[in-house]
Amino acid sequence: MNKVSKRIVLLGVISPALFAVSAMSQPIQLHSTLAGNNPNIEIGGVQSAGSPWTVKSGSSATLDANGKLVVRVRDLILPATGDAGPVTAVSASLVCGGSGGTVQSETASVPLSTKGNASLRTHIAVPSLCFAPVVLIHIAATNGNPIPQPGPWIAATGGMNMSSHGMSMSSHGMNMSPY
Repeated sequence: MNKVSKRIVLLGVISPALFAVSAMSQPIQLHSTLAGNNPNIEIGGVQSAGSPWTVKSGSSATLDANGKLVVRVRDLILPATGDAGPVTAVSASLVCGGSGGTVQSETASVPLSTKGNASLRTHIAVPSLCFAPVVLIHIAATNGNPIPQPGPWIAATGGMNMSSHGMSMSSHGMNMSPY
């Protein structure tokens, strides 16, 4: 193998490693739309609610490396009722590692209006390394009564809005959950 070929091979080996190291050193920066849940999906060890939820486009979550989390939720509703049903408060959590990851931080709850609107502005603990970050929106209270956290998630970042009320596939199975 000549000198040029050796350099090309060496460059081919080193370049991906340098890219991986530089990608790992980037601080977390997340800005994403929210999408409603589909039943029976687990993300970060947290199960989604038993009924599908939808969310209006314009709902979003932003998280920076300092842990500043801003979540805007608009028209997060149960399609079956057209409103937020018995859910009166929501909270958020940060999952690192995508759907197979783990919950790293959780927020306090904020009120959810009957129309499905909520705003959350807070700071959360952010790990120094967080691959595939996901922000989950959880049920935090029903009929004014807090539930153990993290409650089932009803919206998450990384979704794609498919209609005016967001993405939510229909469920064809039997649904025993009240929400």
